[in-house]
Amino acid sequence: MQAQGDGVALNVQRTASAPSYRVCACGWTGTGVSIASNKVAGVRAALCTDAETARGAHRWNDANVFALGLRLTSPELAREMVAAFLSTEPDAAEATTIRRVEGAG
Repeated sequence: MQAQGDGVALNVQRTASAPSYRVCACGWTGTGVSIASNKVAGVRAALCTDAETARGAHRWNDANVFALGLRLTSPELAREMVAAFLSTEPDAAEATTIRRVEGAG
């Protein structure tokens, strides 16, 4: 998925309708795509800067959109972060936190 401006939220929304989806949204800093993604119902986007943050975003907050800033992220680091995000499952012990995050929107 590649989109700019208003297209980010629209593309995230289209993808969000799929069960068990996870999306990687990329932007120059990642901030705009994170904000746009979080406007879509059911989306929990996390702006991540390293693999451990990406892993924790899904594990502890059940983030389903991973926002990435291209300006300071090398291709190698981007691969590490995407792999960490996609290989992690939500932690059942964090169910209360996840419910709280889901209700925050």
